[in-house]
Amino acid sequence: MDIKEELENADEGLQIGPLIDVVFLLLIYFIVTSTLRSPEADLGISLPGSIAQSTSLSMPDEQIIEIGAEGGVNLNNFLFEDDGDRYIPELVEMLARYKRASEAANNKAMITIQADNATSHQRVIDVMNAAAAAGIKHVTVGMGE
Repeated sequence: MDIKEELENADEGLQIGPLIDVVFLLLIYFIVTSTLRSPEADLGISLPGSIAQSTSLSMPDEQIIEIGAEGGVNLNNFLFEDDGDRYIPELVEMLARYKRASEAANNKAMITIQADNATSHQRVIDVMNAAAAAGIKHVTVGMGE
């Protein structure tokens, strides 16, 4: 065989040089375009802890007085029925005890009056008068259902 035939037979084989070049180009492409994720062990985790309070926090003590449509007054599940009397001595006494207890705890005595829409305004005024007779000055009035 002469050299010409040997060269022709050599060209028929698999060319591995260009294949290696393509593999390296793909490897570089995937390395450059990939994003690295940080492992979970590297994530900063801060657990909740207890914090010492530097000043004391005083929460206001508040009672809610509910007035029903028929004029019944409800304070702490104790119902004062509307007997036609505008002065409610039991409510005044209960509110006075509440005010003394709030003052002993260094809190403001506050009440919220929740009246039904069908309640007469006079009954709301009666409850406000009872609060004034007990010495409670922080009164909020809200109309309900």
